Amino acid sequence: MAKIVIIGGGWAGCSAALTAKKTGADVQLIERTDLLLGLGNVGGIMRNNGRFTAAEENIAMGAGELFEITDQCAAHRNVDFPGHRHASFYHVIKTEPAVRRLLTERGISLRMMTRITDVIREEDRVKAVTTADEKTFEGDAFVDCTGTTGPMGNCMEYGNGCSMCILRCPAFGPRVSISEKAGGCDYMGKRADGTPGAFSGSCKLEKESLSEELRQRLERDGVAVVPLPEEMINEGKLSKKVCRQYALPQYAANVILIDTGAVKMMTPFFPLEQLRQVQGFENARFADPYAGGKGNSIRYMAVAEREPSMRVKGVANLFCGGEKSGLFIGHTEAISTGAIAGHNAGRYTRGGHPLILPDTLAIGALLAYEKAGGGMITFAGDEFFQYMQTQGLYTTDREKIAARVEAAGLSRVYDC
Repeated sequence: MAKIVIIGGGWAGCSAALTAKKTGADVQLIERTDLLLGLGNVGGIMRNNGRFTAAEENIAMGAGELFEITDQCAAHRNVDFPGHRHASFYHVIKTEPAVRRLLTERGISLRMMTRITDVIREEDRVKAVTTADEKTFEGDAFVDCTGTTGPMGNCMEYGNGCSMCILRCPAFGPRVSISEKAGGCDYMGKRADGTPGAFSGSCKLEKESLSEELRQRLERDGVAVVPLPEEMINEGKLSKKVCRQYALPQYAANVILIDTGAVKMMTPFFPLEQLRQVQGFENARFADPYAGGKGNSIRYMAVAEREPSMRVKGVANLFCGGEKSGLFIGHTEAISTGAIAGHNAGRYTRGGHPLILPDTLAIGALLAYEKAGGGMITFAGDEFFQYMQTQGLYTTDREKIAARVEAAGLSRVYDC
């Protein structure tokens, strides 16, 4: 039986593990921390704008399990908020354990708190990956889903310092780029001013630290928009955000809160002393990142150059997904790219031709899209969502999406 090793247990890594397993391989998922989902533990937004279309494409192609979980764990469904429609907010506490149970039930071997630090190469192939304490994991194919955030030095140099975020580099050690160790080339995303990387787009607040009125609004509606005094409006922060779909004037003029079980505040950081001057936030306290009054994590520091099949250029048996595979923003984008990477890793071990998604599908169009001047892209907004609409790719009609996948000859392709 072929063996596929996936490094990084975020949304992309979990998705890759599921599709790789369906190819008949023995799958091992290695995660640096004690939690799966990575930034998904503080995210929670699904099905907003074009992400609905992409989610349904994945379901029609046979990669629907993770969307089923986020739907089942939704704290709120079909919510509209500034710039976004028909969003679902999954409960960030309930979702990770559900995903872990699913992977275990599918027979995927999980190795938690295991940090891969190096690669053993054999010509143009990866033979094995190794840990800091010299453990070795051999495989026939590998998938790099290690992300692009960290180590601490990047957040110090290009951000406002280590923000003590959910990735917890000080506790579990820094991220290491497997693609670069294997001989591939990495590149960095850049902000509008040319600075490498971008700030994560949101913070998490302790729900009990907010006023009773705000908590009730959130639990009832799923979202709360709180106007800021004019002197607190800072549009400069919008250009620093990774999440361009939220870089709208409304996100500078208001505090926008989303209920994901926790309270997600849609800004990269907000000085605590100022925040506590806003009505309803008099006792506010950050939950993640703990230094959210000062800064946030810096992302897109190590994106791999890849082929359309998700294979890392120059390395025959290494594939990539999630932020590692492009300047893609969001959980749906990570699940989508991870699914292709895991599937093609399985095809590689069987000597088959890789799957290349056509641009008649939103996911295929995303993978082929190049933003003028570079920059991050997403199904949920900004330039690419506009492109989806002009090309007729965006729809919330499930039957139409399934028919489009069938017309491409890709119905249940991940089950093959």
